[in-house]
Amino acid sequence: MHTALPESAAVHNEPSPINIGITIRSFRLQRGMSQGDIEKRTGLLRCYLSRVENGHTVPSLDTLQKIAGAMEMPLSHFFAEDPVKEVPGVTLSEEEIRFLTQVQRYSAHLTESDRRLLLAMVRKFAATATTSIS
Repeated sequence: MHTALPESAAVHNEPSPINIGITIRSFRLQRGMSQGDIEKRTGLLRCYLSRVENGHTVPSLDTLQKIAGAMEMPLSHFFAEDPVKEVPGVTLSEEEIRFLTQVQRYSAHLTESDRRLLLAMVRKFAATATTSIS
């Protein structure tokens, strides 16, 4: 017998639609940049950037590429399912970013108790790996 998931559970498995304006603003602020900084680097008017960030207009891919270039980041970061926040002083490889993104996706629905258990397991694996390398 097959039981369907409750509607609320099914909704959690679907990716949320991307709000490109909020995404652009988030990356811009992470980099400590103003709309004026983006304007200077792209030639796009600040009022246009404001309209994009506030969801009043949707930029073309060419325009998104200009904005991404101004922030010195790949265009693909705007469309990542679970954007990885940049942490100053920490550099991750593409493989590490993919791994952490998967962990984030799967751990989003864990209880606090399960998160503590998962973290304890990771610590144990890390300690074992460190001692086996020595």
